[in-house]
Amino acid sequence: MTDTAVRLSGVKLKRPHFQLGPIDLEVPRGCVTAIVGPNGSGKSTTFRMILDVTKPDEGEIELLGERVEPGSSSDTALRQRIGYLQEESLSHERGFRASEKAGFVSQWYSGWDVNRYQELLRIFEIDPSMKLGKMSKGMRRKFDLAVVLAHNPELLILDEPSSGLDPLAWKQMIELLHRYMDDGDRTILLSTHIIEEVKRLADYIVFLVQGRVLGVYEKDELLSSWLGYFFSEQELAARADIRIEAMPGKQSLERMTGMVKITTDKAVEAEEWLRQHGITAAGKQALELDDILELLVDRQRLLTRHS
Repeated sequence: MTDTAVRLSGVKLKRPHFQLGPIDLEVPRGCVTAIVGPNGSGKSTTFRMILDVTKPDEGEIELLGERVEPGSSSDTALRQRIGYLQEESLSHERGFRASEKAGFVSQWYSGWDVNRYQELLRIFEIDPSMKLGKMSKGMRRKFDLAVVLAHNPELLILDEPSSGLDPLAWKQMIELLHRYMDDGDRTILLSTHIIEEVKRLADYIVFLVQGRVLGVYEKDELLSSWLGYFFSEQELAARADIRIEAMPGKQSLERMTGMVKITTDKAVEAEEWLRQHGITAAGKQALELDDILELLVDRQRLLTRHS
């Protein structure tokens, strides 16, 4: 059994006003990987290519150790091992009752667990006799999540899973996904704009910006390696022999009244560099994920302009 749940090799999709990729990405099995990035970066399109809904122009995709090949005899069996929650609910299903939709979906999955499904309905307080078109956005989201989880997929692909959820339902979703991962061999690949969601769930973070993967990071290592350092302009002026801009991993430099702030993505190396040069920071500040993403986006835009 491979340790990689999803592998994209040289995957590229070209459109008149947008190019996605080439993407080389490996999603580890048994972990939660979050793809984050601005709107229009290609997150949903990447999911559709992984699921063979959208065909890439180039590259290869593997899911759960099998190459994605449309029309192959293994395609149906492979899909039964995957659960997919798309960003927007299907509008043509509005006339279906929840029980009718679940009954239809259950026919496609040999692993459908009716007891699990009923348990999820109770947790989310969903009336199965209700028409999908009469549900609020949050209620519909909870129902779709219940359906996706009911067949106990090995790989769960979630596109903005908390869209429309109130705080209580969001907490329930987080707890359910933690329980889902207790098996040890299941995998979640999700996209989200909710930073707290990434903090609570993700083991790995993929930054996708303007159709390109800017990096894949282990979450805790990422948060500990990006720091903002504050220095007194007076102290720096007294050390004119040292170029503070040369600090390892420098990503940005801001000048404030009497202070200079430098952000680095190599905190360990930066600490050693400061020690060697006898420079003491006036303060430090850990960066939030949205701050890190903003800096990566700015860097990518600069590289795009220069190229």
